[in-house]
Amino acid sequence: MSNISNQAFVHPDAKLGKDLTIEAFAYIDANVEIGDGSVIMSGANVRSGSRIGKNCRISPGAVIGDIPQDLKFKGEDTLAIIGDNTVIKECATVNRGTASKGKTVVGSNCLVMAYAHIAHDCIIKNNVIIGNATQLAGEVEIDDFAILSGGTLVHQFTRIGRNVMIQGGTRLGKDIPPYIIAGREPVCYAGLNLVGLKRHNFNMKQINDIQEVYRYLYNSGYNFTDAITHIEKEMEMTAEVKLIVDFVKNSQRGIVRGYL
Repeated sequence: MSNISNQAFVHPDAKLGKDLTIEAFAYIDANVEIGDGSVIMSGANVRSGSRIGKNCRISPGAVIGDIPQDLKFKGEDTLAIIGDNTVIKECATVNRGTASKGKTVVGSNCLVMAYAHIAHDCIIKNNVIIGNATQLAGEVEIDDFAILSGGTLVHQFTRIGRNVMIQGGTRLGKDIPPYIIAGREPVCYAGLNLVGLKRHNFNMKQINDIQEVYRYLYNSGYNFTDAITHIEKEMEMTAEVKLIVDFVKNSQRGIVRGYL
């Protein structure tokens, strides 16, 4: 049974699931869908085009689905999609998409901490943590299990690979390939995310293969193109190796450099 405060504004056209909690002074717009078991806390603002999954928690002051901060946006019908079991903390903002992709997506089991901003057309996959006051520009892509520590600034179109850890306060303008730690100023490769890999049950062979790929990329003296050629020729193309190789080959911005 849902618990919806009579002091909340809920548009009659909003589609609400079962067992919701909507606290006083929350705002639920038209063209909104909220899944079963979600909690919309006091002062949260869920705007038109928002699609909230099951068992989500939207904290006070958070704004989901407001129009993009993008001058090319002309009022088109776009979405802001939040997956199941995701928590959006105080004063975080998730803008909806533009004509570019038509949607902004935050996956399932994510944590978006206070004052974070997720701009138009970002695609964030599952089990991602976005730290306090981290700011994502438009069309950023973040793969599963990445962690962006507090105060990270991410340039538009940047891609961040899976199981990456970003040091707090880092400015990102290059793509960050999978399984690594990136940080320092200017940002550079700072080793494997060993703690994250072990937490997610990567075995020693997988870790050693990943380490060998990054030895080629950052410690062999080859440029990235030649390093990839040697990796493809000399290494077994396991799932982890292939993921890194494909990420580097498909990078439009170029990947982050090694130690400076």
